[in-house]
Amino acid sequence: MILAAGLGTRMAPLTDNMPKALIPVRGRPLLGHVMDRLVAAGATRLIVNIARHGEQVAEWLASNTPAGVEIALSPEPDGPYDTGGGLAAAAHLFKRDGPIILHNVDILSRIPLDRLVAEHAAAKLRLGDKLVATLAVQARATNRRVLFDDIGLVGWGTEHAREPVGTERDLAFAGIHVVERAVLDGAATRAAPTGGARTFPIKEVYLKLVTSGYIICPADVSQYDWLDVGTPERLLDAEKFV
Repeated sequence: MILAAGLGTRMAPLTDNMPKALIPVRGRPLLGHVMDRLVAAGATRLIVNIARHGEQVAEWLASNTPAGVEIALSPEPDGPYDTGGGLAAAAHLFKRDGPIILHNVDILSRIPLDRLVAEHAAAKLRLGDKLVATLAVQARATNRRVLFDDIGLVGWGTEHAREPVGTERDLAFAGIHVVERAVLDGAATRAAPTGGARTFPIKEVYLKLVTSGYIICPADVSQYDWLDVGTPERLLDAEKFV
């Protein structure tokens, strides 16, 4: 799933009349670059959530989706619903139990996505159904701290889901997840009180799962080139990156 419904407020005025997902980098939209990476990693079905200017995304995908790749759109007409709410709204579109790659549309990287999935699969063999997600993380300065201990995810920012075990590490989330069906179910449960998707971040789902005894592992991708294309200034870096 490509998380593409964000308003892109940091990208204004570029996003006044187009969605962030379609901002071009070397003539190809951010959405296209992320789609290329996912397809190269073996994806044959992509779910893309859309909100404001979503019709532009739908039109672009209609004429630019690679042969053999199926696209399912998840509209958020009164959204965006944030990462957790967006996942809850799209849960019915997933056809398999997992693993599922979630990828932010404004992330460009050379992280080998197939290896990320393989690392998740190896952890799944060790931990069984207790493992529900693997997060791509980096050792870099960030205001959005993700906390891990010797077991796995223990906290996010200033929130702790449980007491740390062993050494606690402060890492930065890279905007790419590999998740199991339990995360979709957790997002749907979080949205259920209103009878539909509510606006909430996926960290709420993760922390709730950790509180319930599930495990979320880190995958350190610090060695790979990575760029968050979140501001107009970063577009200059993105042109060089691509």
